[in-house]
Amino acid sequence: MLTAFPLLFITFILYNIFALFGMSDTAMAADAALRQELIGMTMPSGGRWVMGVGDLLVLFSLILLFFELLKSTSSQKVAIINHALSMILFIFCLVEFLLFPRFATATFFLITVMVLLDVMAGFIVTIITARKDFDFGAGGAA
Repeated sequence: MLTAFPLLFITFILYNIFALFGMSDTAMAADAALRQELIGMTMPSGGRWVMGVGDLLVLFSLILLFFELLKSTSSQKVAIINHALSMILFIFCLVEFLLFPRFATATFFLITVMVLLDVMAGFIVTIITARKDFDFGAGGAA
């Protein structure tokens, strides 16, 4: 049943915790809090490479999206539950992005897009797999 759990829900919860306890009510203040330097290093070119909380959340989300895409190739019945839960997660992300100022940031927008890509990939892979199964079954009867 753990495979039915959308992994990007972890990022959603982390952002919500950060938004509720680590940011003020305006979108600009939220964006500034997400861009605050956590990791920084000077590159051989002389430029400075900086990562903030938002950047780390996006990186973590990309890694989780990779595993979600791998999970979407499964043809088990639990994959349908995962797709439905991912769709519900996308709806929550979209509502928060549109209605709450703390979520109107580029970081949360990118997380929302990743959740949407997970939903789309899951349904597309399921449809293609079902069509191949149908074509294979019909070809064997002739």
